Amino acid sequence: MTKTIGLLVMAYGTPYQESDIEAYYTDIRHGKKPTEAELQDLKDRYKHIGGLSPLANTTNRQAETLCDALNEAYSDVEFKLYVGLKHIHPFIEDAVKSMHEEGIEEAVTVVLAPHYSSFSVGSYNTRAQKEADKYGITFKHVEHYYQQPKFIQYWTEKVNESLSEIPQEEHDETVLVVSAHSLPKGLIEQNNDPYPNELHHTAQLLEEHSNIIHVAEGWQSEGNTGTPWLGPDVQDLTRALYNEHGYKNFIYTPVGFVCEHLEVLYDNDYECKVVCDELGVNYFRPSMPNTDPLFIGAIVDEIKNVY
Repeated sequence: MTKTIGLLVMAYGTPYQESDIEAYYTDIRHGKKPTEAELQDLKDRYKHIGGLSPLANTTNRQAETLCDALNEAYSDVEFKLYVGLKHIHPFIEDAVKSMHEEGIEEAVTVVLAPHYSSFSVGSYNTRAQKEADKYGITFKHVEHYYQQPKFIQYWTEKVNESLSEIPQEEHDETVLVVSAHSLPKGLIEQNNDPYPNELHHTAQLLEEHSNIIHVAEGWQSEGNTGTPWLGPDVQDLTRALYNEHGYKNFIYTPVGFVCEHLEVLYDNDYECKVVCDELGVNYFRPSMPNTDPLFIGAIVDEIKNVY
């Protein structure tokens, strides 16, 4: 008889409908309600990308696809899926409680974010572990999977696809912008957090494996806290690269994200494209991993390292 273990897939979460936006934004701001102007700004961003972000549906599809792939890869255990979100229901704690109620005694956890930071993946794992300790559930945590060959292969193929749309003679006038979600700089430095190094390593691997000649690293989607965040911001970086090197083609790979959502559809496809249009250069942004077999396979391979 196969043993059943839990698979806790964690993600940031996104509003399901417009009436969720205020509570969602309040949770992100640690209980502080947004002003009407801030709330309207967020609503306007969603409107600009065609309505509420498809992230909720995509997260569920990614989680289900991963669970199916694990059950194909393992013959001695059966994984049972639970989804826990950071800022909206079902919250991480709700998912762990459901595990307990359904008799799960051990589980693997994974966050839909490929790079480790104590403020992102680490905070998800801490919340999950704290709740698991209440019920005596044993957790094994995946910390990152950006370094998995299948993850790098996915992005390598996407970079090469974009390059194939650019005339060969312009490849030396093309730059790859590799980015992830910015985080507060002071906290990263104080904690000697590996996050910036993991993005740098990702950029190195893409430069090594793809046909791209020029690579730059940037950060995006920083919060409005009044304190410095990791930089350069991708929009500033785009201008600087153009002014310094005169690149004609910019390929954006927001490798810190795993699907099309607000940060990609607005911060890249709108804000970065606006800058490219201003400069008279070409904007490229390959499709995100979503449920691509290479991406799902990368997570499966990393789970094999922990369980």
